Amino acid sequence: MFAISLGDDGAELTPLAPWQAGEFLAHIDRGREFIGAHVGLPDIVTDLDTARAHLVRYADKAARDAGYLYGIRVDGLLVGGVLFVTFDTASGVAEAGCWIEPVYAGRGLVTRACRAILDWAVERRGIHRVEWHVAPENTPSIAVARRLGMTREGVLRENYPYRGRRADTEIWSVLAPEWRAAKAASQAAADPAQAASGTA
Repeated sequence: MFAISLGDDGAELTPLAPWQAGEFLAHIDRGREFIGAHVGLPDIVTDLDTARAHLVRYADKAARDAGYLYGIRVDGLLVGGVLFVTFDTASGVAEAGCWIEPVYAGRGLVTRACRAILDWAVERRGIHRVEWHVAPENTPSIAVARRLGMTREGVLRENYPYRGRRADTEIWSVLAPEWRAAKAASQAAADPAQAASGTA
């Protein structure tokens, strides 16, 4: 299994597979209330069978190149995840998302993980537009969208039935040229001498 380092704090990005259903369920149980405030994952994953079914669903999506699911780990412990809910290379459009346990929120883990998968989608797979759908009250997720250089496009009003009410959804997105420009600017800021020499 591959693991992509997300920094020098023991954080890694790894795939999630059906054989990890028990670990996945334990992770969701640890963050169930926090994650479920805005994300429906804890309502879907309630026991071992539903945990396995969810992972199988994304394994099937990955086999069809239609969606992907990754775990965020710190020192080997599964603490969160990022995903492509949809992934369509024909249209060049994908939708990304995330979740994290409360103890690990605010450490930049989700942003780093999202940068890794968005860069792969844009640079390796030719995705032109990555969308981010988020509840207006989910300010941490909106902060991630901003850090990823996304633009808020508008609000789908009461489009999402969630726990007995109809919720709004904000739509954010970043386009491939915007992603590349932001990445180049970030690299230049990190190493101005290299950028000045034209070798960045």
